[in-house]
Parts: sequence; structure tokens; C-alpha cells
Amino acid sequence: MTVLVRPQAPLTVRWATMLWLLAVCAGVAESVVGVVGAVGDGVAMPAIAAQIAIRALVYGGLFVVIDRYFQHGVRWSRYLLAGLLGTVGLTSLVWEPATWLLDHDLSGLDWSPQFLLLALLRSVHLTALLTALALTFHPETNRWFRNAKAA
Repeated sequence: MTVLVRPQAPLTVRWATMLWLLAVCAGVAESVVGVVGAVGDGVAMPAIAAQIAIRALVYGGLFVVIDRYFQHGVRWSRYLLAGLLGTVGLTSLVWEPATWLLDHDLSGLDWSPQFLLLALLRSVHLTALLTALALTFHPETNRWFRNAKAA
């Protein structure tokens, strides 16, 4: 009996997969830190629960797309990831800090442990997203997706 096995994805696809997952995990970690801060600030629990529910759906859906489709070469998945995370996700990562800087100067930063943790997570998140985006359209990745069966 002959068994046809698709060759292993190129390194660019494997790294892009890992980095997309890292970006999603960094987003989850940022959300956890944000929820802890919101609870500490006395934000109403229904508002926090709504945010958690929405984020759980979004992050869960992204994980499924990355794990079940992107890493296996399903063409539409890379356009979905690039479109959602490369535009909406990227904008959400830079909008808050950019608008804060327009209204404040760096002397107004709160150097609390929570701020430093969020800054670290945001940096990891942004770096993972931008690198994954670049690797998603690398020539080797393009070849891999071109040769994959459409799903």
C-alpha cells in the first residue's frame, strides 16, 4: 500500500506559525493583566465578563485558524490572518500608546510593575505579529501555499 504524505512545511511556514501563536498568546497574557488591573480599579464585573467572552471567542478562533489551517497550507487562512491581525490587530496594538503620547510626555509614565509587564507583553506581541506577517508572504511560504490544495 502506498501512503502519500505531504512534505514538511518550509522553515518560514513553521516559524510564521509559531510567531502567529506567540502573538495570540501575548494578546491573551495582555488581557489577563488588563483584567487584573480592571478588577483592582473597581470596574463592574459584567463589563469585565463581556470583554473576557469576546476575547475568548476571538483568540480561540485565531488559534483554530493558525493550528488547523495556516500551518497546513490552506490558502485563505493566511489572508485572514494578515487581514485581521495585520490591520485591525496592528492598529489596536499601536493606537493606545500613540494617542497617549500625543497628549502626554514620557515624564508622565507610571513605572509600576503592571506597566512594565504590559510594555514587555506589548513589545513581544508587536514583534511576533510583524515578523509573522513578513514570514507569511516570504517567497518560500508563497510556494508552499501555491502548491497546497485549496480548502
